[in-house]
Amino acid sequence: MPDHPINWPPPAPTGQQPWPAASAGWTPPRTPPQYASGLFPGAPVPAPAIPPRPTYREPHPVRPGAIAVGSLATALWLLLTGLLGQDLRGYAFATLAAGVVAWALAIVLTWLGDRGVATGVALAMSAGWSIAAVAIATHWAVTGSWPLW
Repeated sequence: MPDHPINWPPPAPTGQQPWPAASAGWTPPRTPPQYASGLFPGAPVPAPAIPPRPTYREPHPVRPGAIAVGSLATALWLLLTGLLGQDLRGYAFATLAAGVVAWALAIVLTWLGDRGVATGVALAMSAGWSIAAVAIATHWAVTGSWPLW
């Protein structure tokens, strides 16, 4: 035991509030939240609400209907441009030119937000180019001459 009294620091001034003032944007709760401890039976007190988990969604989802519209429009485009060719060579070059225009349109549609239609255009155009390639390869295999020159 010390033989002299301990000098403690003076208490905090009582004029200040320990919490921020109401004008600061936050007021302390009036009563503390009540949680069920389980010690005494009675009506259950609901647990504190947990905020729901965030849901992340695609800003421009690709829908099946949009893919179908893009595919049908490209199929019609390929049909109309394919009819311009009078022989296999004309058909192949018309299909190639139509494909370049369709892919450019698909890129523009992707930038502007309608990615479903752009996907349908790209899928149908790939199928159209494949059909033209098979027609050229078949003609080349049967006749032995390259049809594009």
